[in-house]
Amino acid sequence: MKVSGVAILALVAFAAGGPWLLWAALAASAVGDLFLAGKPDRWLLPGMGAFFLAHVFYVILFWQLGEGAVAGWPVKAGQFVLVLGGAAYIRWLAPWLGQMRWPVFAYGAVILLMGAAAIALPGEWRLVTLGALMFIASDAILANQLFRRPADAPPNKAASYAVWFLYFFGQAAITWGLLNPAA
Repeated sequence: MKVSGVAILALVAFAAGGPWLLWAALAASAVGDLFLAGKPDRWLLPGMGAFFLAHVFYVILFWQLGEGAVAGWPVKAGQFVLVLGGAAYIRWLAPWLGQMRWPVFAYGAVILLMGAAAIALPGEWRLVTLGALMFIASDAILANQLFRRPADAPPNKAASYAVWFLYFFGQAAITWGLLNPAA
């Protein structure tokens, strides 16, 4: 279900004439979802690679949308808080990452860069910014479930629902916001 939802968003973005970086990011995310639908121990790294690419597309797109915007101290403060908080969270996860340490560090860097680029967007893109922050929150919860939850612990349904809700509706907000500025 998660794969088809984001794949449909990619098709909607394409059919609506959305920026190619948007539908490419959504398509890369759908590929990442497909990998993560399998066994996480086998498909986590390729899934992260697909999502890494999606975030690269988003970073480029958000930078293009924000070109020429003047970022005042509230924007810079928001970016600082996001990056500092994200780096602290990743550092907190580090002892549990094992072989995934460097891939998680790289992924964390690109998703925080995507969030910082979204925070810098002008006001008419506020829904895009909200969606990007929802995506980051989803990944933070997922990282906690993947790396901190004991292997023998029962699945945390509330966390699983939160991951899906924040991820899908974050992607939907980015899509809607880009197709309908100032929505």
